[in-house]
Amino acid sequence: MDYNAAGAPKMAKKGPKHEEHNAPGSKKKPFGARPDKAELLARMKKAAEEKKG
Repeated sequence: MDYNAAGAPKMAKKGPKHEEHNAPGSKKKPFGARPDKAELLARMKKAAEEKKG
């Protein structure tokens, strides 16, 4: 029996072979600005209020 081939497949040694289409610093977001957490929470709360009523 080949015990070397048993178990879960090995993880890749290098990074992903692709880039995300909307990564910060890409063509769609050229300045690479990530929104801060306070802005995100404000948007989420606003969306929750709109959904509620």
